[in-house]
Amino acid sequence: MLEQLFQDFFPISEASALKLFSNFERIELKRGDYLIKAGDYSSNLFVIESGLIRQYAWSKKGEFTQWIGTRNHFVTDLASFIFDRPSIWNFQCVSDCAVYRLSKSDYQRMESEIVEWNKFEKAFLAKCFCTMEQRISDFICLTAEERYVQYFEQHKLLFQQVPLQYIASVLGMSPETLSRIRAKISS
Repeated sequence: MLEQLFQDFFPISEASALKLFSNFERIELKRGDYLIKAGDYSSNLFVIESGLIRQYAWSKKGEFTQWIGTRNHFVTDLASFIFDRPSIWNFQCVSDCAVYRLSKSDYQRMESEIVEWNKFEKAFLAKCFCTMEQRISDFICLTAEERYVQYFEQHKLLFQQVPLQYIASVLGMSPETLSRIRAKISS
């Protein structure tokens, strides 16, 4: 699984792939387990093999979900992982999960051990930035209904696997608004 993900993301030589993948540890987590809690330092990069992981935090208005990770997604608090500061996010398993874990020290060591690492890291960070940029653009340019339709088309299974309040939060709307949009579209 890891091999295909990395090859799709950024092709690396077979020798480099073997070296990289030997540093990942597969772990299993139960529903409700945390990968990272707010206030902790993110010392690992995870790749989801199976299951769902929710990234959430608290604001003055209450709890909000920023993102729900599915199979093949990378998971970490990037600001904490790169800049060594406490995480503002919680990353919690919404279901039982299997993930691959790469420690920060192994991640940093890859720069000297894998020739393609700098190119991979640039591609990884650029993908993170592009995803964030698209999400901001969607919030600015799309109506709530358009965001719902787009998200539903991209993540149909999530609507059967997680509480709708999480999806509403990801889409920047109240659960009531999400319910109204769903009722309107299904009628």
